Parts: sequence; structure tokens; C-alpha cells
Amino acid sequence: MNYYRYNNYGYGINNQEFPYVPVLDMSATQQQIQSVGMFTYPQNLQNALDLIQQALIGENEDRMFYSWLIENAPSDKEKEIISGIREAEIGHFELFNQIYNEVSGMMPQQAPGEQFTPPENYCVGLENAILKEENAVQKYREILYAMQNRVHINMMTEIITDAIRHGMLYNYLYAKNSCKG
Repeated sequence: MNYYRYNNYGYGINNQEFPYVPVLDMSATQQQIQSVGMFTYPQNLQNALDLIQQALIGENEDRMFYSWLIENAPSDKEKEIISGIREAEIGHFELFNQIYNEVSGMMPQQAPGEQFTPPENYCVGLENAILKEENAVQKYREILYAMQNRVHINMMTEIITDAIRHGMLYNYLYAKNSCKG
């Protein structure tokens, strides 16, 4: 048995050829990028930078949201869990700044953030948090697909796994408080 078969570049398992993926120039339209796929570098790089910029813009609203959740949490244990999530998110903000700067050679643009609107109640806040984390994972994967540098890949892996973990913690708090959607 040939254990090195996977090293035959251009061929997959059982010597099947990989499908041809056309290469687009850097001026490709969003529709062309989508038709080739979000996995194709460097065509997916501008989308990744745009998504990083979006993540950075939402940071101010996120901080107010976490403060609101902490203030409205019914127990010290829940306040501690949400505070830990907030601290990790602050760290993610710094990582996104670093990635954007190192990949683009520029500092991210400062733009006004989203306006914070307090949720109706704690359970609605938890539900919003769960959905935000789920949406973040989807966007962050697209950023990951455009990363070429191993350090940036590791940073994005950290951010994505934290977002998944945060979603699980919010689900725990949602269930613990017998919230109903």
C-alpha cells in the first residue's frame, strides 16, 4: 500500500484528479468570486479584509452589549462567564487589527459603529448573543480561507474556536435561565 499517495499533487484519493478551478485576476467581481468559490486565494482576500473591517466597526456596540448583559445577569457566576467572553472579544479586536495591518499594509479605517439598542430582557439578550456568535463563525471562516501566513491562520483559528465556545456558553446560560424563544 502506498502511504504517500496524498502527495501526488493534483490528485486525490484513489488517484482521482481534482476538479479544475479557474484563476481570476484581482479585478474579479463578487459574482465571479462566488462562482469560483470563497476558497480561492487571492480572489477572496478583499472580501476577507472587508469582513475584518466589519468586525472592527461592530466592536463598540459589542462592548455596550456585553456591559448590558453583565449588568442584567441574575447571578455572579453568569456575570463571570459573560465577563470572560467580553475579555476574549477585546483580545479578538486586537488580533483583527494586527491581521488587517499585516495583510493589507494599512491600518483599518475608523468608522462609526452600530448604535446599541438594549434587548427587551436578559433572555432576548442571550438569544441575540447566540445568533451573533453563529453569524460571526460563518464570517470568520471566510476570513480564514484567505489567510496564507501560518500565524494569521492560527489567530483566526483562535478567534473561530472562541466564537464557537462563546455560543456554547450562551446556550448554557439560555437553558439555565429556562429562556423560551
